[in-house]
Amino acid sequence: MTTRQPEFGVYIHVPFCSRRCDYCAFATWDDKASLIDDYMDALATEIRRAVASGLPGAVSVFVGGGTPSLVPAEALARVISLVPLVDGAEVTVECNPDNVTESLLRAYRDAGVNRISLGVQSMAPHVLASLGREHDPDNVTAAVEAIRAVGLPTFNLDLIYGAHGESIGDWEETVNAVLALDPPHVSAYALTVEAGTPLADDGPRHPDDDDQADKYPIVDDLLEAAGRPNYEISNWARTGHESRHNRLYWAQSDYRGFGCAAHSHSAGRRWWNVRTPERYVDLVRRGDSVEAAFEQLTADQVAAERVQLAIRRREGVSRADIASAKQAEIDDFVNEGLLTVDNDRVMLTRRGRLLANAITLGLT
Repeated sequence: MTTRQPEFGVYIHVPFCSRRCDYCAFATWDDKASLIDDYMDALATEIRRAVASGLPGAVSVFVGGGTPSLVPAEALARVISLVPLVDGAEVTVECNPDNVTESLLRAYRDAGVNRISLGVQSMAPHVLASLGREHDPDNVTAAVEAIRAVGLPTFNLDLIYGAHGESIGDWEETVNAVLALDPPHVSAYALTVEAGTPLADDGPRHPDDDDQADKYPIVDDLLEAAGRPNYEISNWARTGHESRHNRLYWAQSDYRGFGCAAHSHSAGRRWWNVRTPERYVDLVRRGDSVEAAFEQLTADQVAAERVQLAIRRREGVSRADIASAKQAEIDDFVNEGLLTVDNDRVMLTRRGRLLANAITLGLT
């Protein structure tokens, strides 16, 4: 009998943006374009060194940021091509609709990219302005047409709801406009306020919990009716188009992050690289470690995270994975209509999805 190898993923961070969105707290910069060539060279070097040290074959590669589609396509393709892949691996690149062209996508496709993640957020210009986004909604349509024209097999469109000035009607129109593009996968995230962002400093623009609670059932109903069932709180897809990379994270699999601020995980050890691209490039050039810090998870922490991650998914979490001291909580949540139990699987109801953080705390 053969032993199934655990899945392994790779994340590649590209920290450059033409404009930093008002809600973004990621390690991204809109004033460091002069570093692009040096940074891409450093990425290639870091990956080559990891491969030489025995980097496993990846079932999934995700290139995020930032705006990966801002860097020269050939440079990004060169970096991607250095990652060892298993047969049938998923290779995803995040793109801004304004940057997508057929020539860009052909270069990605020829490097093995088979999935595009398109940052849409909203199809309403005034909502995009409230978020500090600069792309033109018409370019979303053009980008989807380009994705199909070059023959990429799948893509996802990412949305954000709850921005200041976004009415219920605006949100319905955004979801319907996205569905008109017939995407295989849609993600919809509630806007959150992150410390240190322009949004955090602007109280009147903070999202309203009740407003977001009203908007979630809208997207869920529309996408479910369109044949894209929910498979994780914020993700809907046709069967076979779910994000393999996200599922790898939710399953607590190992992954390796390359680039500044990228995170990695191996057997309960998590570590992250230095945050700024300048320091990252300098350390790679010197042949020094780019690791900034790490944490070693205890068995209890691993068990708690297993519940936290699994409960978000459609298939839920095994009741056996929930501590015996928390079993009574399950029944309480079931009685409140927040959980269901089927064949020993504990799953969120739709109402439970809206309160997932509180439920998770109760179960861990």
